[in-house]
Parts: sequence; C-alpha cells; structure tokens
Amino acid sequence: MNRLHVLAISGSLRAQSSNAELLRAAGLVEPSVVALSVYDGLGLLPHFNPDDDGEGSVLPATVVQLRALVAAADALLISSPEYAHGVPGSLKNALDWLVSGPEMYGKPVGVLTASSQAQHAPASLVETLRTMSAVVVEGAVRVVPLNGRKLDADGILREPHLAGVLREALDALGRATRDVA
Repeated sequence: MNRLHVLAISGSLRAQSSNAELLRAAGLVEPSVVALSVYDGLGLLPHFNPDDDGEGSVLPATVVQLRALVAAADALLISSPEYAHGVPGSLKNALDWLVSGPEMYGKPVGVLTASSQAQHAPASLVETLRTMSAVVVEGAVRVVPLNGRKLDADGILREPHLAGVLREALDALGRATRDVA
C-alpha cells in the first residue's frame, strides 16, 4: 500500500489550538508512511440546513470541497476540544453536512483528545461517527495528555510518550484502513 492519506480535522477554530498542534505533530510522526493534510475550512462552512442538502439542491462550494476531501482520504483523524461537555458546534456542523452523503460510510476514523479531563465530547463524537456509519478505530481513539500545556507540534514530538501515542494511533488507523481496502 502507498502512503496512508489521512484528512485531519481539528474541532477548534483557534489557529494555535492544542488540537491543531496535535494534528500537525501527527503529520510529522511518520511522513514516509502517512500523508496527512489538515482541513482548514471548518469556520467557512455555512450553518447546516437540511433544506439546502436535499435532492436537487446546489451545495455551497465549501461543502462540496469538504465532501471531496473526505471522499479522497483513506482515513480521517479528528482532534477536538470539549466545550461545556460537548463537541464544538463548528465540528458538529461539518459532520452534519456529511450525514447525507456517502463519504463517511465505512471510512476509518481516529479521534484524538488533548486533555485527560475531557470525557463527554470524545464519547459524543465517537457516537456521532458510528451513527454516520464511519468505522471508529478503537486503537486510534486516544488521549494525548497535553492537559493545557502550550506545546507546538515540535514540542509534542520532542516528548517520546506523546509522540508514541500519536504513532500508535496512526499505526492502528493504517491497519484498519488496510483491512477495509
């Protein structure tokens, strides 16, 4: 198999969020094995409205792009904060735009969490993904305990334990992708 193409989605809109840095670090862990691209259009998606997603509707260009990127990826890796015990609205909005299309069906997905204190959002996100018929890869559902430390991608990779967790998650995602193919 060629390099694993992973589309990474941060549930945070903050430019320097821990979640975005986790994904950047994941892209640097094994670049010869994993080609990871970070989706940066989360904040550009319009609010989901089922009336705009019905048969004969013309989808907004940002939604068409999101669906194309998801369809082209071998797997997804999502890293999300927990806000008020839930998934951020912008991430849920993106998932809502993917519900009615075929892009998520059978797609292997990993979920990263940057805080060991977050429990509700990761569980909710996993439930949403399973409901969407994605294949949630248990070995790729991991806590990478940054716990509020402001580490950038390089700082994350300098800590062997953190880099190891990312490597294990990517390895599990790769195995699941090969099993699906």
